Amino acid sequence: EAKDRVDPTLAAVPAARAGHPALQIEQIGGASTNKAVQAVIGDDLQKAGALSLPVTMIILLLTFGTLVAAGLPLLIGITSVIAALGVVAIPSGWLPIDGNLAAVILLIGLAVGVDYSLFYLRREREERAAGRSEGAALEAAAATSGRAVLISGATVIVAMAGMLISGDKAFISFAEGTIAVVAIAMFASLTVLPAMLSWLGDRVEKGRIPLLGRRRPAGRSRFWTAVTARVMRRPALALVLAGGLLVALAVPALQLKSVTSDIHQLPQDLPVIRTYNDVRAVFPTEGVIAQVVVEADDVRSGAVAAGIGRLRAAVARSDRFLPGSEVEVARDGTVAKVTVPTKGTGTDAASSGALDELRGEIIPATVGRVDGATVNVSGDAAMSRDSASQLNSRLPLIFAFVFGLAFLLMLVTFRSIVIPIKAIVLNLLSVGAAYGVLVLVFQQGRGEALLGFTANGGVANWLPLFLFVVLFGLSMDYHVFILSRVRELHDRGMPSDLAVQEGISTTAGTVTSAAAVMVGVFSVFVTLSFLDFKELGLGLAAAVLIDATVVRGVLLPASMKLLGDWNWYLPRWLQWLPQVGPEHVVVPPPAPGEPPPAEPQPAPVPA
Repeated sequence: EAKDRVDPTLAAVPAARAGHPALQIEQIGGASTNKAVQAVIGDDLQKAGALSLPVTMIILLLTFGTLVAAGLPLLIGITSVIAALGVVAIPSGWLPIDGNLAAVILLIGLAVGVDYSLFYLRREREERAAGRSEGAALEAAAATSGRAVLISGATVIVAMAGMLISGDKAFISFAEGTIAVVAIAMFASLTVLPAMLSWLGDRVEKGRIPLLGRRRPAGRSRFWTAVTARVMRRPALALVLAGGLLVALAVPALQLKSVTSDIHQLPQDLPVIRTYNDVRAVFPTEGVIAQVVVEADDVRSGAVAAGIGRLRAAVARSDRFLPGSEVEVARDGTVAKVTVPTKGTGTDAASSGALDELRGEIIPATVGRVDGATVNVSGDAAMSRDSASQLNSRLPLIFAFVFGLAFLLMLVTFRSIVIPIKAIVLNLLSVGAAYGVLVLVFQQGRGEALLGFTANGGVANWLPLFLFVVLFGLSMDYHVFILSRVRELHDRGMPSDLAVQEGISTTAGTVTSAAAVMVGVFSVFVTLSFLDFKELGLGLAAAVLIDATVVRGVLLPASMKLLGDWNWYLPRWLQWLPQVGPEHVVVPPPAPGEPPPAEPQPAPVPA
């Protein structure tokens, strides 16, 4: 019914403009703004899809050197996204679905779908390069990387589930979509991908790219071998320098301010935005409005009416408000709405100061003193403040849920009480650094000219929590994958320090490729026009880049070196824990007549 009324109104404006070419006729309002928002989001999603796929394919071609091998992870990622969109569409009639959900599913689904299949495929190719048959290589990959993918996916799902207890419909919607796409990507990587590899056999090496196809399909990274060796020679210095860098990046996050996504998130050159700015310039009272809602048995009665009059007089005397307050009374006389024009944009310091004065001083001294009257304040500033307060009240519960379940999952996986504590600390450093980058670029406006946006004094209010749960989960991907290899080598009898160096150097190529895919996909969102998408893309890209380099390349080996065998400490009273991690799986022996696979040899330590 609303659409039937709105669409003819929107269509009337172009018709009037065509009939009166001498006049400038524009439109502004909820319907036209919503139409512009949906158009921008739709265009951005098309652009993201068009750019993400070739970027991902190029990175995979550089990784594998063959078209078929590179196409498999991309196929898993694309089909995971499509399947997840279909899954969330089923309950969309009765469950909340946020307008940004499709973008979130594309962003997360493509990244984890490619990552999980990349982990599996690289291990299978590594086993083949070591001399195993097709079947034995698949079994070895399933017993090692397959288990790591299962644990990584479970950790990501646990982190995403934290949004379900936020009490916010948008976050519940994000949780539904991200849990669905991660679960589907994990399932596809553990079932569909092995089946495809078994069917393809050696044909997975088809379509070799000249020069690229000559690269080793698997093995240790010379660069990260050298870095890890140097870090482990002076672990304390490396820990202080790298940790200090991340703390310095995280310091601006202490000033993080969240703002409600509104018309200011749209590109400023849109016709609807230009019209909005023109209207505000000519009619300032049509700008940001605070709505004071008064409820009483009879708002027209002397006491309530007098209180409303005193409120309007107090507003007129204050320099935080604009002239032109108005009163509307409901037909039954039980509700009055006082519209109060305020200075500011609705999310800046001026709007916040006006809200503080209105709630803290003016209302209590005027209509708020009237017996039987209930007074509330709405509007952009109030909505931004109240939604942030409501979310902040749930944060301790969300953090406890995510940290607690992630700790238990890592504890059972690695049978160590130190590993999960260290993983949580390292992940928090990555998240804190990403927050700091967001504040510097978007809140303080350091990247306006480069990224093409106008700073609105804060970060989208839904972003900090969403980034926390997503980054916490994604960071665990690399942590689980690397430590699974380290523990595997350690359990084979390799000394702890050597297992760390070898585990990191042999997984570094896979982690680098996976991180490159994620950073590539996330960076595409930085090029989009919707400010929320820019913030989301930069936050995720910065965090993954930091996590895959500074954290996993420096802080992880440094801390592992300093702690030594204490890394694997498990109190006696926890020895009953089951052994479920990939490090406890015995890799299948070669088939009769098959040459034994090459054992991993320690990498030479650079001088």
